[in-house]
Amino acid sequence: MTAATWWKHGAIYHVYPRSFADSDGDGVGDLPGITAHLDYLSWLGVEAIWLSPFYRSPQRDFGYDITDHTEVDPLFGTLADFDHLLAEAHRRGLRVILDFVPNHTSIDHPWFAASRASADDPMRDWYIWRDPAGGGPPNNWRAVTGGPAWTLDPRTGQYYLHSFLPEQPDLNWRHPEVRQAMHRVMRFWLERGVDGFRVDMVDYLLKDERFRDEPLDGDGGYEPALARYQLNQPGTLGLLRELRDITDGYPGRVLVGEVEYRLPLPRLAGYYGRDDMLHLPINFWLLFTPWQADDLQAFITAYDRALPAHAWPNWVLGSHDISRMATRLGRDQVRVALMLLFTLRGTPVLYYGDELGMIDVPIPPHQARDPWEGRDCARTPMPWTAGPNAGFCPPAARPWLPLGDPSVNVAAQAADPGSLLNLTRALLGLRRGHAALRDGSYQPVPAPDGVLAYRRAHPDEELLITLNLTGSALDIPIPGKPLLSTHSGSRLLLPHEGRITVLRTAGHVSEVEQALATAR
Repeated sequence: MTAATWWKHGAIYHVYPRSFADSDGDGVGDLPGITAHLDYLSWLGVEAIWLSPFYRSPQRDFGYDITDHTEVDPLFGTLADFDHLLAEAHRRGLRVILDFVPNHTSIDHPWFAASRASADDPMRDWYIWRDPAGGGPPNNWRAVTGGPAWTLDPRTGQYYLHSFLPEQPDLNWRHPEVRQAMHRVMRFWLERGVDGFRVDMVDYLLKDERFRDEPLDGDGGYEPALARYQLNQPGTLGLLRELRDITDGYPGRVLVGEVEYRLPLPRLAGYYGRDDMLHLPINFWLLFTPWQADDLQAFITAYDRALPAHAWPNWVLGSHDISRMATRLGRDQVRVALMLLFTLRGTPVLYYGDELGMIDVPIPPHQARDPWEGRDCARTPMPWTAGPNAGFCPPAARPWLPLGDPSVNVAAQAADPGSLLNLTRALLGLRRGHAALRDGSYQPVPAPDGVLAYRRAHPDEELLITLNLTGSALDIPIPGKPLLSTHSGSRLLLPHEGRITVLRTAGHVSEVEQALATAR
């Protein structure tokens, strides 16, 4: 690995700025709050931080509805605050990845104000406008947030397209001036020294030029990830090459891309191109694959084999859009899940707070903030201490969302050698120190029902990872002293235990595999 491929070495830590740390007492996290906790992220051992949007926005979708892509929203601080954060992160050896939101803007963006002013405005075609069809929307396309993807604008009698909320009109990426404007946004941040972008919803950038209706399934709808005309259009790949060309003009930068959560593997693999598109099309499949050993092994193996030879895998087990990992999988499986995340071949992405085992926090209806409904519970403030407001904001402030269990916090777990936080730190340390985990191949290993086992092989070493996804102790005598165990490290594989074992010789490898095969 070289400095140019730093994104292959360690983990990316996803920071949701509203919920990480509040420095000014308004109850909302901000950029200075993140800067104040960079030492924590350095101590934890992550390679980079990815920041959800902090750009100027009316916050109808918490920053994904942007009115100025090159300004910091006052809620989060100033451009000077960002420059300070970036400098302090780099001083600690941390990289910084920004969210880049190219598919849409806020309805309040000056571009859209001009576009909707008149059908003859020069910026009219910066967005996607269509005449009504049959007295209603131009076609049957649906918004990801629910309902039609079209809204009628009475000023001109035409509909505008919004793949998400009506307040988020889609840009027309077939218009060269739109592409140039968004390229300037990228260069603005690259010139400031950011280390790359996570590109939001890249598969939505182009739509079918004929705006054909989507074929409906038996229930009269369609699955957005499998939509034929609304996303994943062939020309999208050419747009990604343009973004990659810009990124490659700044050495050592990375281009990560969000695609539909359950995109079929051939389509997902296609977003790598010939190593000229995305460095990392985000692989969300672990969020939806049944948490069963056979299902996980089948998907992991299929994904590993589906990628082009030049492609580098990546893995996600938490997101700001779905329930917390500990809620989905159960508290007992969190240690196993983190061992899986950090020992698979590829780059892991860790969602803030999952290193503590944070769970979904029930949100009373009167405190709900999310326009989509249901995502607030996974976006609650980071608990730093057991003190007032969990150390997220000053005692007199009111956090923007309710806090969770006060006993789950950074200070308590940092002081506990057996905590989930210290396990996460140990796993990240092993990734840095073992070539097999950084660069080794992935090889599935037969194992008893309920056990996921695989080998990470490198010329310098081989490691065996054995994960018990059941609540039962399994009599699997694994020779050799474990390198790391989520539990006691006894010879029996305990309930919900994950174990990493060093395989030093070919004979030892055979002995371990024979023991696992016999136990089946």
